[in-house]
Amino acid sequence: MSLLANDPKRKTWLDIPDNSDFPIQNIPFGVFLTRDDIITIGTRIGDYAIDLGALHQLGYFEGIPLTDDIFLQDSLNDFIADGRKTWRSVRNRIAEIFDKNNSKLKDNKDHRQTVLFKLDEIEMQMPVQVGDYTDFYSSKEHATNVGKMFRDPDNALLPNWLHIPVGYHGRSSSIIPSGIPVHRPQGQKMPKGADAPIFGPSRLVDFELEMAFVTTAANPLGQPIPIDEAENNIFGMVIFNDWSARDIQKWEYVPLGPFLAKSFASSISPWIVTLDALEPFRTESPKPIKPLLPYLNSKDHKKSFDINLEVGITPKNSTETVVSRTNFKYMYWNMSQQLAHHTVNGCPVNSGDMMASGTISGPTPDSYGSMLELSWRGEKPLKLKDGAERKFIEDHDTVKMRGYCQNHEVRIGFGEVSTKLLPVFKDK
Repeated sequence: MSLLANDPKRKTWLDIPDNSDFPIQNIPFGVFLTRDDIITIGTRIGDYAIDLGALHQLGYFEGIPLTDDIFLQDSLNDFIADGRKTWRSVRNRIAEIFDKNNSKLKDNKDHRQTVLFKLDEIEMQMPVQVGDYTDFYSSKEHATNVGKMFRDPDNALLPNWLHIPVGYHGRSSSIIPSGIPVHRPQGQKMPKGADAPIFGPSRLVDFELEMAFVTTAANPLGQPIPIDEAENNIFGMVIFNDWSARDIQKWEYVPLGPFLAKSFASSISPWIVTLDALEPFRTESPKPIKPLLPYLNSKDHKKSFDINLEVGITPKNSTETVVSRTNFKYMYWNMSQQLAHHTVNGCPVNSGDMMASGTISGPTPDSYGSMLELSWRGEKPLKLKDGAERKFIEDHDTVKMRGYCQNHEVRIGFGEVSTKLLPVFKDK
């Protein structure tokens, strides 16, 4: 089925801002609470949220085999489970409905009032019910930086890193949408020079700039997903802030990896941008340094995407300072390799499962994706616009991450994920 929604010449009858992250060529999917306190599945064009449940009830998806309640749910899981043919059909139809040459909805005032919402009339929710969450460790630059800091600088990468997309199973219950604040976590830490751990608030709370992809119900138990079929099972992507407590992590991660240092919160951008929308921005991943085993080799080398990313820190009652600018294309292991590796042992993935890339760091110090790297373990504090310094994230700081793709014809963006760090939670 053709990607009719991607036509760069297509214009919409909606009034949208110049350089919007959400032109008619984007058409992401999300879940929001309406002004009438109704939860619905929707999409976004410009600064308008569109109620897909209402559109469906009004007959605008006639001819597409959809259940009556497919968009009247509090998550996208069932819609995602319908598969790529359905996603593409619905996205193409939305583009047709809002095309400037289509007057059916444009000229129906009652329908427009039912379907369209301004952004200040809605409240975004978690777009999917995340059953399982996997966090990969797929940036060579990030893994090398961490290896230099904590291991042998001459052998920064562990022996397996260039052969497999390293990952671990994370906590799905603490994944939250943009706008929900996070409390500083507590846990065990081993002070320098001490012979026993102490308990208390983390002093080294950090962000990790990542992207995550969402899967459909892809494979039964025991059946791997071949690398060249992986993208058929990936619905779309979000920006992912994998909050970390570095001092807690340092004490707990041997021998099984992160636990409490990561499970206290991960924040996501609320609109899922489909792989179809990202199609014009395909690019090659970095060339492998070591030969890959066949199941990780794809016929198509353009399995990554050119996504510009940035992170800003805003202290309380102050202005934002952008502290990092990087790009998803730097990732050594791409999503197809990650999903193929994840399932090569027969592990099934389900609709709504989320898989994060791991911290995305580029080749230069201003493109690192965490404060651990940007301040180099706190040895090189960052100077903010208001004169303050940051080694790690402080209470009442707001961390914002943004991402977009752009060529000479169109810009496709993810919006932002914005999260404030609050002090340790205390009972009243």
